[in-house]
This record gives sequence, C-alpha cells and structure tokens, in this order.
Amino acid sequence: MNYIKMFSIALFASFILSGCAPTPRNTLQNPSAQTPIASTKPYKIGSVDTAFKFVGPDHQIEIWAVPDPKISGITCFYSRAVKGGVVGGLGLAEDTSDASVACRQTGPITFLKAIKTKEEIWNESTSILFKKIRIVRFYDTVSNSLVYLVYSDKLIEGSPKNSISAIALEGTQVVLEE
Repeated sequence: MNYIKMFSIALFASFILSGCAPTPRNTLQNPSAQTPIASTKPYKIGSVDTAFKFVGPDHQIEIWAVPDPKISGITCFYSRAVKGGVVGGLGLAEDTSDASVACRQTGPITFLKAIKTKEEIWNESTSILFKKIRIVRFYDTVSNSLVYLVYSDKLIEGSPKNSISAIALEGTQVVLEE
C-alpha cells in the first residue's frame, strides 16, 4: 500500500473517531449571526488551526471580543492558544499561557458604572484545575488613560507572559469608585 493511501485512510479514520468533519482552515465565524453588534457579553469571533491532530480537535488560536462591562464603547479583543487532541477535546488539557490583547474604542465612551483604578473585567478557565486567563483594567490618572492587561495565573504559580493595550480618554469624564 502506498503512503498516500495510508495517509488518506488514517485521515478518514481520525474524522470518524473524533466526530468532526473537515472544515476549511483560517475561516472566521460570523458573530453577527449569534451576537448583536453592540454586545455586552464576550463572544468568540473565530479561530485558526495551528496543528493537525489525528484524533480530536486540532490545536487552535481562538479570537474573542470582550466588551468592557462598565464602560460602553470599549471592546478588548484577545487571542489565546487552545490545545486539541483527545485530552483537549475532553476539556482536560492545560492550555498554554500565550495570550495577546488589543482594546479599542468601538463607539461613544460612556461610563455605565463607577470604575476602580484596578479591576478585573474578564476571566476564563484554561485548565480543569485552577488556571485562568484574566483581563484587568487599570486607570492611569496622570495620562487619563485606560490600560488593559491580559495574563495567565495558577493557584500556586502564574506566568510572566502578558500583553497590554491602552486607550486615551481625551475629553471623557471618568467616574471613579470611592
């Protein structure tokens, strides 16, 4: 049997065993089908495959949008690595700490509630035991800017991998919690 036939059989068997059909790579999902444009809840924009797995889902990079829950008109977009394979498909894999964030003004900035100078706006579990990815908002009083930090932590030890993004609040009155 030649190698191409063996590979084709293995590929077909992996789709049968994993219960998934082949999908085009690098395709983005349409969030407007499930999520309104001015969403107040985080939603997945899409993903790309980074490594093929014979059994279970492929390793991926997911892209999410997280609107700031206390400030209308600001959305943070973050990406993170997600492990696939059998363990990843069952939700038992520990995802890596790789993440990136870019926060942007997506509409008129309006403070819905008073904010703290440091406040977590989002967290998501990235393993079955005690590992989370977090987005924290800081208010810089000197430059009148919001700075967003994404990082990963564990119960005992976190990761130094992080990313920041900033938004200047030119002419916007900040409502601080006392």
